[in-house]
Amino acid sequence: MRLPCSIFVSVSLFTAETTAALYLSSTYRSDGDQIWQGLTLLFTLVPSVLVQLTLTFIHRDLSRDRPLVLLLHILQLGPIVRCLEAFCIYGSVGRVEEPYVSITRKRQVPRAGQSEEVERQVGQAEGKLFTHRAAFARTSVIQAFLGSAPQLTLQLYICVLQQGLSIGRGTLMVISLLSIVYGALRCNILAIKIKYDDYEVDVKPGAYLCVFLWRSFEIATRVTVLVLFSSVLQLWVLPVVLLNFFGFFLYPWVLFWLSHSPFPENIEKTLTRVGTTIVLCLLTFLYAGINMFCWSAVQLKLSDPDLINKSQNWYRMAVYYMARFVENASLLLLWYVYKTDFYQFICAPLLVLQLLVAYAIGISFMLVFYQFCHPCRKLFSSSMTQGLWDCSALLCLVCHSPSEEGGTTEKGIQEPLSLTPNPCKEPASETAYETPNDTTYEVLNDLDDSVAGQINGDVSLSHSCGP
Repeated sequence: MRLPCSIFVSVSLFTAETTAALYLSSTYRSDGDQIWQGLTLLFTLVPSVLVQLTLTFIHRDLSRDRPLVLLLHILQLGPIVRCLEAFCIYGSVGRVEEPYVSITRKRQVPRAGQSEEVERQVGQAEGKLFTHRAAFARTSVIQAFLGSAPQLTLQLYICVLQQGLSIGRGTLMVISLLSIVYGALRCNILAIKIKYDDYEVDVKPGAYLCVFLWRSFEIATRVTVLVLFSSVLQLWVLPVVLLNFFGFFLYPWVLFWLSHSPFPENIEKTLTRVGTTIVLCLLTFLYAGINMFCWSAVQLKLSDPDLINKSQNWYRMAVYYMARFVENASLLLLWYVYKTDFYQFICAPLLVLQLLVAYAIGISFMLVFYQFCHPCRKLFSSSMTQGLWDCSALLCLVCHSPSEEGGTTEKGIQEPLSLTPNPCKEPASETAYETPNDTTYEVLNDLDDSVAGQINGDVSLSHSCGP
């Protein structure tokens, strides 16, 4: 049984960030900055409350007689208590004989084309530790994108306005960045384990390193771009943020409405329809918060019984990163155009180039992860390179179609203008202006064992020319 190190890391980041935020808010209060104090406390207490609710919901403490644990959650000490409980369970393993065990069957990732099924005995203690790990994996994502990400953006914005970096603010920013990257890493690992639940997944250290570097460059660049843009165009940053947020918030609901699926009722048996709606809204709220700063490895699908899209959609990922790169470049261009003398000591062109290159480096680490370090890359129905290539080919086809049609029309108009035919001119070939008359788009559907007709996003293009 593995040591619950992930639980310790989650609780350490949560405790350190909360402590640093409370200290920084006290310094803001002593300096008379009540607005910064209020926002710092807001981005600290709101995610803390959500973390307590998530732990209570996953462990189902409301239906159990545990008043002391509920009191500690109200006092915002729930993660510390859960961490101590997890380590106590780990320490008691082997000392007491398990009254009964359960048997789990998982398949190994295919090697040389063969996949073997492995049986394991899981005792009560290991089952409880599994529940603790799953709970803290989800709370790390909540803490990262509903607390640490807004906190980091706020503190960096204050640094730009005040042209200074205090020790307390710098400490909080470093901890917040680590919390966001760790939350994004846990989101990636969580997505892998959900999508490949039937397999024994073993994540190598190289995969962790690739994801860490990928998320570090992606998130740091995104936060910096938003702060620079908001420092010169304060009134326009709100529409940009709201458009991004509500676009991703409504996207799963639009897909659910188009699928004409029944309302999901299997989230929790004790929840009413109103309670289920609230839980789904909170889930899509978190999904929008993640996509606001980086690509969400867990893609929601409200029509699925597990609420997760288990197909690997390369097309959607490619579109997201292309659109995000264009958006970042546009925001940096607007910042460069409208920047004031406030940035006279900064080489603006070099800063713009560095941020765009840093985002491209993050994307390159993502490609390395999916191509070489993904623990289940042998199970992909299609390679990532082929999926991205098909997406690029589709975009190029869409972009070049209007120009080709325009060129054909122009040639057809210019031909009749010759009033005196040239006797030396050879007759035009019958296929000189021939254009493709049949363009087909084949969408390959990867049928899941449980949900038929699930699209895996692999698009292949084929062109056939008529005689």
